[in-house]
Amino acid sequence: MITTAMPDDKNSHILNTIKEYGKSLMGFIRKRVKSDADAEDILQDVWYQFSSVVNAQPIEQTGAWLYKVARNKITDKHKKRSESLLDDLFITDNDEDDTSDLQAILMTDDVTPETAYLRNLVWEELFSALDELPEEQRQVFMWQEMDDMTFQEIAELTGVNVNTLVSRKRYAVLHLRTRLQQLYLDITRY
Repeated sequence: MITTAMPDDKNSHILNTIKEYGKSLMGFIRKRVKSDADAEDILQDVWYQFSSVVNAQPIEQTGAWLYKVARNKITDKHKKRSESLLDDLFITDNDEDDTSDLQAILMTDDVTPETAYLRNLVWEELFSALDELPEEQRQVFMWQEMDDMTFQEIAELTGVNVNTLVSRKRYAVLHLRTRLQQLYLDITRY
């Protein structure tokens, strides 16, 4: 009798978690991806991973865990599309060889524990810095750089003037460069 209660308890826990976090998690993901379809795919991946993990071990802070997994899934999706983005953000007034050093470290096909760690660190810092931006700047940056939308497409979607969008992106890039400069220096120093 206890063995049949356990799966029901876990299924009940999964359903309650979906009810509790589903809408806010979808909103979190949707703000960071191009389309509803992409957001739904990522959310589905999060729920699948949650159901797999919850059956194997308890999760102490469910909300934090869900958002961390969602952020990782979003990052994975954006990594595939935006390798050149890192080059643009880390361009300095100094030597261009520094940028090629960063590219060699982060974009190598030879994945080692060090390169995997550095890549993860850069993406975590990038998304942390993006979260510091005003919503309008972050959204324009995400659409333009990570979802490959043109300013004209964004203007049609939002009804905002193209020049305003260009200005918002410029402020976002300036903030990101400033915010990520020390990380860039630390990575290229080695």
